[in-house]
Amino acid sequence: MSLRRPSKTQPENFEFNASSLEAANTIISRYPKGKQQSAVMALLYIAQRQNANWIPLAAMKYIAKFLDMPYIKVYEVATFYTMYNLSPVGKYFVQVCTTTPCMIRGANKLVEACKEKISENESELSSNKSCSWMEVECLGACVNAPMMQINNDYYEDLDKEKTLEILDKILKGEKPKPGSYRGRVNNEPENNRKTLMDLKNA
Repeated sequence: MSLRRPSKTQPENFEFNASSLEAANTIISRYPKGKQQSAVMALLYIAQRQNANWIPLAAMKYIAKFLDMPYIKVYEVATFYTMYNLSPVGKYFVQVCTTTPCMIRGANKLVEACKEKISENESELSSNKSCSWMEVECLGACVNAPMMQINNDYYEDLDKEKTLEILDKILKGEKPKPGSYRGRVNNEPENNRKTLMDLKNA
């Protein structure tokens, strides 16, 4: 795993807004007294959601005080787990799976689409600062390869044309419909659902 470093450009201050504060207190209330530090991962996610999809150092320090724990422990969690973004990624963060199943099904075409529509380079904001992209390891939807994740949604069974359409929408500030782009439901076979008896009689 490569070393993950926070952005060189950092805001001076951070604090939860009203809705984030309510969400944080609700999560903390689920833990036994004295065990509130166990909520650190959830609070980091809340901070990321509030702060345009990334976590500044000021948010880590704020959470450390909020949970009465050493700042370095919050920093260790935030820098270890890749679902926490340590620098600006834009409103829409595109992660393209290029592990073997997606690669052999054409993931390179999805990467080409990202380079054409978003930025030539990974982890670089688009010209309108609304999104960025990067290649990632397996996202666990191999049967629907090739696929990509945008924020928390999966977009599956893609080709370059469909990927370009999706990227056009997010660049306009629209949210594309997640799921299969070949009309499949979940992980069903291409030619409708089959049972072992269907296959036996085929």
